[in-house]
Amino acid sequence: MDNLASPNPSAPEFADQLPAILPVPPRRNPVLFNDRGLRAGWRLIIYILLIAISFTLIGFVAKKLGAPTRGVPPPSAVLVQELLAFGVVFGCALIMSRIERRSPGEYGLPIAEAFGKKFWLGMLLGLVEISLLIGLISAFGGYSFGSIALSSKGIVTWGLLHLVLFTVVGFFEEFMFRGYTQFTLADGIGFWPAALLLSFGFGAVHLNNPGEGPIGAASVALVGIFFAFTLQRSGNLWYAVGLHASFDWGETYLFSVPNSGTFMEGHLSNSILHGAKWLTGGTVGPEGSVFCFLTMGLQFLVVMWLFPKKNTSSESTVPSALPHTN
Repeated sequence: MDNLASPNPSAPEFADQLPAILPVPPRRNPVLFNDRGLRAGWRLIIYILLIAISFTLIGFVAKKLGAPTRGVPPPSAVLVQELLAFGVVFGCALIMSRIERRSPGEYGLPIAEAFGKKFWLGMLLGLVEISLLIGLISAFGGYSFGSIALSSKGIVTWGLLHLVLFTVVGFFEEFMFRGYTQFTLADGIGFWPAALLLSFGFGAVHLNNPGEGPIGAASVALVGIFFAFTLQRSGNLWYAVGLHASFDWGETYLFSVPNSGTFMEGHLSNSILHGAKWLTGGTVGPEGSVFCFLTMGLQFLVVMWLFPKKNTSSESTVPSALPHTN
C-alpha cells in the first residue's frame, strides 16, 4: 500500500490558495472605529444621549408629582436634586464602562482612594482658600460677618446639611465636567483642549444662576481649568471633589455670602458684602471678586508643590497621557 503524504500548505503550489484557506478578519468602519475600538466622539454621543434620556424621564416624573420648578429651592430639595443628578451622570458612566470594557475608576473616581488622603487634603485647602479670599475682601472693607443667624442646634444641623449638600455638589459637578466627559474627550482631542472646552462650558452653565455675571462666570471657568489641573497632577478627582465641597460650604454657610449668584437658606450669620463689585463680587459673591483670581493663582502653585509632575513613563494612567485620534 502506498504512503499518501498530507498536502503541505507551504508548498509553492498552494501559495495562491492561502487567502482562501486562512480566515480574513472583518473590516470595521473607520468612521466608527479606530485601533482601540469605538471612537471617542461616538462614545461621548452615546453618553450624552443616555444622560438626556435619564433627565427627561426624571423631569417627567417630577412634573407628575407636582415638584416646584420656580424659585430657589430649600437646601434639602437641592440635596435631592444633586443626588439624582450625580446618580445619572455616574450611572451612565457605569453603562459606558461595560460597553468599553474598562474599570469605572478610570473615569476619575477610583474606589481604592474613596474619601482618602487626597479628598481630605482638598477639603482642608478649599476651606483655607475661601477663608483667605474673604479675609482679603474684609481687609479692604468689603465684608462684615454680622450677628449669628442660627440657634445653637441650628448651627450644627444646618452646618451638617450644607456640608453633605456641597459634597454631593462636588461629586456631581466634578464628574459631570471632569469625569467621563473629560476622559473621553481627551481621548479624541487631547487633555488640555478637552479641559479648556469643558471649563468654558462649566462657566457658561453658571450664567443660568440668578445673580451671576460675566466676571463670575470667567472666575468659574478659571476654577474649572484649575480643577482639570488637579486631575492631571493628582491622577483622579478626589482632591478636586474635596476642595470644591469645602470652598462652597465655607462660602455659603460659614461666611454666609452668595455662591455663584445664589444666596441659600440656613447660613450661619447675617453677613454683609459692601463696597465696589470688583472687590466683593456683588450679587455673584466672592467668586466675582478680583481677589478670586489671586487665590486661584496661589492654588495652582500649591497643587504643583503637592503633586509634582511625574515622568512621562509613569503617567500612563493619567488622562493627560492618553493618545488621541482625529
